[in-house]
Amino acid sequence: MSKTDPRTSAPAATAGPPVGSVGAVVGLLVLFEVTSGFLQGGIAPLLPAIGAELGMADADLNWVISAQLLAAAVSVPAFGRLGDLYGHRLMLRVSLVCIAVGSLLVALAPSLPVLLVGRVLLGPLAALLPLEIALVRDRLSVEQARSAIARLVGALTLGTLLGGVLMGLAHRATGDVRITLLIPAVLALLCIPVSFLAIPESRQVPGGRLDWPGVGLLSVAMLLLLTGISAAKGGVLLSGAVLVPVLLALLVGTGWAVRELRVAEPLVDLRALGDRRVAPYFLCAVAFGVVYFGSLAPDATFLAADPERTGYGFELSALSISLVALPAGVVAVLGSTLTARIAGRLGYRPTLVASFALIGTSFLTTAAFHAEIWQLVAAKVLAGLGMGVALGAMPTVIAEASAPSRTGVTTALYNNVKTLGGAIAGAAIAVILATPASEGVSSSSGSHGAPSEAGYVVVWVMCGLLSVGAAGAAAFARRVEGRSG
Repeated sequence: MSKTDPRTSAPAATAGPPVGSVGAVVGLLVLFEVTSGFLQGGIAPLLPAIGAELGMADADLNWVISAQLLAAAVSVPAFGRLGDLYGHRLMLRVSLVCIAVGSLLVALAPSLPVLLVGRVLLGPLAALLPLEIALVRDRLSVEQARSAIARLVGALTLGTLLGGVLMGLAHRATGDVRITLLIPAVLALLCIPVSFLAIPESRQVPGGRLDWPGVGLLSVAMLLLLTGISAAKGGVLLSGAVLVPVLLALLVGTGWAVRELRVAEPLVDLRALGDRRVAPYFLCAVAFGVVYFGSLAPDATFLAADPERTGYGFELSALSISLVALPAGVVAVLGSTLTARIAGRLGYRPTLVASFALIGTSFLTTAAFHAEIWQLVAAKVLAGLGMGVALGAMPTVIAEASAPSRTGVTTALYNNVKTLGGAIAGAAIAVILATPASEGVSSSSGSHGAPSEAGYVVVWVMCGLLSVGAAGAAAFARRVEGRSG
């Protein structure tokens, strides 16, 4: 009797697509990533207009970003694990339904609470890429999977680029932020029937279950932590409103970590964080989340600020903000598309070191020079190149280090720590920017003080130093592999 490869012994009903249809299947997944990028990139230039519509202070606009990231920090490992257990295509469809409903709520929200509920339902946006990576790794050869992952990441960055520009144009044409927000909602709705076309289901290993108590504990810990950070806007860091939620978050988080290390099928494989060959990349992912997600709202509000009232800013519209970000977006798309070629010559670890060095240089330069728009554009081009390459390299390295049967949850852990960093950064940056430039100076909402220029400088320096630290972590990972090899 001949030996059977367990990866090719699935029933005929779950056999992979014919070779000729592989490109079509990846093309459908690319559509989902373009839509994902459109949703993520399109919100940033509209933040000042959303704040004006709902009466939000500039500093509080970070919560529009953080609400989605908070949900992502919980939903990504859950969806990844459910994909490993019941099929990645199934969970891809569930994610798309949540995203479509959330997008509609965001567009039609009559109040801030409803808007935040919609943003929470957009949490599964971050689950799309790990689910897609699991599908392509299950169905394609290593080289084909690498190429497919690069295309998916490139599609994400392209969608982010298109989202910023097209949403800015739509807002200029309509003058209505709600009508503008309906555009990505329609795109998300269209993705649902597309997901029922030629995409094959993964050949998952039967059995297992989701760690629902782990989901609950992680959710509570995140809510408590962000509640405590938010309370620090009052300026009293040692107050009970800050310390009690933070201490409770640490307590619940510790209990969650102990549980995850003891259960047979944890929500998050924390032991992977202890692997010296992989742990440095998770540190890079946290730093990336802080830098990328944490800078979205500050960049938009700084550019939209009226220099007559605040002493900084350029009073730009949503369209102008998106055009300022356009060169960086173009470079990010090129960088992510060329990641495989760059890493093929330099190696993935040296590529990550260089990419984070570029990002760090960009933010530190912005902190020193931000009086002219061309200075911001030039710095953001450096950041765009670094972010595009980093986005393309990190998931490939982490995916190839995982066992095939755990690809979904491992790549979900990468996205999880990235979004967790972004969620915490959003809350922390809201605190940093909450100090008004001067008493009686109003923000775009007309009821709150505008952030000080020094607050923005602190944010940029923080992002720069974290990026430099991530470059160091990637360099350390290279040395660890050299010793282990």
